Amino acid sequence: MSFEKTSIKQRLDQLEKHLSEENPALIDAVKSFRQLDKVGHKTGLLAEDDSFATRITWWPLISVLGTFSAGKSTFINHYIGEQIQRSGNQAVDDKFTVLCYSHEAAPHALPGVALDSDPRFPLYRISEDIESVATGEGKRIDSYLQMKTTTCETLRGKTIIDSPGFDADAQRTSTLRITDHIITLSDLVLVLFDARHPEPGAMRDTLDHLVSNTINRPDAGKFLYILNQIDTAAREDNPEEVIAAWQRALGERGLTAGRFYTIYSPDAAVPIEDAQLRQRFESKRDKDLLEIHSRMDQVGIERAYRIVASLDHTAREIEQKAMPSLVELMRRWYKRTLVLDAVTVAFLLLLYIGVSLGIGFNPLDIAPAIAGNWILSASIAVVLLAIIHFGMRELAAKTLLGAARKASEALDGKLDLVGAFRKSTRMMRIIISRRPAGWGSFTRKRLKRVREENDRIVQMLNDRFTNPSGAGQAADTVTETNTQPEPVSEKLEVQEKDESMEFNLDEILETENREKDK
Repeated sequence: MSFEKTSIKQRLDQLEKHLSEENPALIDAVKSFRQLDKVGHKTGLLAEDDSFATRITWWPLISVLGTFSAGKSTFINHYIGEQIQRSGNQAVDDKFTVLCYSHEAAPHALPGVALDSDPRFPLYRISEDIESVATGEGKRIDSYLQMKTTTCETLRGKTIIDSPGFDADAQRTSTLRITDHIITLSDLVLVLFDARHPEPGAMRDTLDHLVSNTINRPDAGKFLYILNQIDTAAREDNPEEVIAAWQRALGERGLTAGRFYTIYSPDAAVPIEDAQLRQRFESKRDKDLLEIHSRMDQVGIERAYRIVASLDHTAREIEQKAMPSLVELMRRWYKRTLVLDAVTVAFLLLLYIGVSLGIGFNPLDIAPAIAGNWILSASIAVVLLAIIHFGMRELAAKTLLGAARKASEALDGKLDLVGAFRKSTRMMRIIISRRPAGWGSFTRKRLKRVREENDRIVQMLNDRFTNPSGAGQAADTVTETNTQPEPVSEKLEVQEKDESMEFNLDEILETENREKDK
């Protein structure tokens, strides 16, 4: 076993260990990801030192985005019940801060490398993405990220990311890349705006990035748009106009449906002298905060289903999109190689004839020499044709790398079609076999079994969180007392043995029939 595979195995073993303590229901999902990794490694769609399981976060993730001084840190401190983040009227932190639970009483502030090098946390290997958009910045990961720990029970089993103040007009490309990466990973995204700045039209690019670019996503339901520090509007003659201005601005960006929350922190509220107005503001605040906190507390359930959905989505992407694209690339490569072979051979023959005639030599005069030692002549011809052929197939493959990159980008870069194409066109592959490397009936069966296992995991989660019939115990007290279904890895081994036994039985029956005929 190579070093890369050993490293991945150790990471997944460690992941299973942590899940056994915090969320045992997802252990089978890790096993299914192992099987999916085998498909990826075999076909070249996944690098040997990578795993589909490390591309998602296994712990519930809540990200808090917003403009400068939108009250993000104050909101987080109030939710956690601890002053873990510095807050103020001006921007006080320019890093992405990952907040998580720790058993140790003393809080810790860890550097960004702690996140970049640990697959259990979000932002794993984010330095590579930063380096791809800003050369040299990947080495400065500590200037972008940090992690803080707390013993607060509110954070047990979940992770919160506090982002620096967002301003798309002046934001560095590397920071925007991290923001987009966090949005993709998150189970819940809280987008906070500052009610103290009632001129939303001046933040055109920021609103476009935080609103327009998110409302059409398939996971748009995970975004909550929050107008924070609304208590400052109580001093206005018409506080409703502040809210209306923001609603119009968001509506212009396409946010015409869904909840728009208005809150302020009870810990940093502006005094409201009018008792009736204060009661109205507090009532609305408490109602919206209760709904927001409820979504945050339930994010663990959503994460479990998102992990399983990611597993199923990746399996389907491989079979329904990646492989058809790769087959088409192989078809074009095969055709292009034959054309280049024919053109090159024809060119060399014409060149030989032209040069021979030019120097007064009859091209056919070499025929007796060839016939006299045809074995040597044939060997030389085969070697020359082989050199030409392998050179042309390599050239044909290089001319299609651009198409492979475009096809890979169409899949959001999650599947390495370029790597798979290179593996399928390497020198040891026979050109007449236009089937992609590692792709066959057994691989299809493996993907099918992964999807079947995925359905079983969903049913197990449903049994844990629901009880449609109402029979027996309540849904929240259901325990997994039934015999555990056979893991997918064991199913694969058993089915391989069954297929082998079936093949041998057919041979025996055919032999007996032939003997009877005799």
